[in-house]
Amino acid sequence: MSVNTLSGGPALRVDGRREISAELADAVSALCEEAESSGADLATLYVSGAPTREAVAKVADVAVVTKWERAVRRFERIRLPTLAVARGECGGAALDLLLAADVRVAAPDLRLLPSFHGPDVWPGMAAFRLVQQLGLAGARRTVLFGVPITAREALERRLVDQVSRDPLRTAAAAARLLRRLSGPELAIRRQLAFDAEWMSFEDALGPHLAACDRALRRARPADGVTA
Repeated sequence: MSVNTLSGGPALRVDGRREISAELADAVSALCEEAESSGADLATLYVSGAPTREAVAKVADVAVVTKWERAVRRFERIRLPTLAVARGECGGAALDLLLAADVRVAAPDLRLLPSFHGPDVWPGMAAFRLVQQLGLAGARRTVLFGVPITAREALERRLVDQVSRDPLRTAAAAARLLRRLSGPELAIRRQLAFDAEWMSFEDALGPHLAACDRALRRARPADGVTA
């Protein structure tokens, strides 16, 4: 459910203790819709909590997981900056969304915890994002064996941007900066960065040139007259 936010844009509080559900996916999609349709400068998430094994086992079926992953992907590709504030244990839906945010502020007690389904680490897309962002060597113990990541380790590995004893105040300062960077150009740069992880130079050249052309056109006077 949306909550009042320190950033002035729409926000959502996500309790990672809850199982993944269609309702939770709808709430994330609604946040994205509200942020984009209202002309907001950014969207904010407050995440904490990690599910028990019993909560993970309550997930209805893979159709619900698919809907959830699509909602997280939509948040990851939203056309404005995203900010996540994380506290305490963070797993399940909370971890998924934290790893999808542009800017991440954490409290010192943060512990990133992969979810377990029975005796096994849940093979969701958090594992994919951890490997993307840490590399296989950096993510191996967490993805394979569920070893938690502390706030200090998360900061050292750049999974979070700042660790603060007053995360709300730090997030408010980050929000002021992000409001100046909002717009479709950010979404374009984000996508180019995503693509750089797997595209060859030759395949990436076209999209980068198109983005350069867009930037050049935006920089020209409105009447099209150039110096």
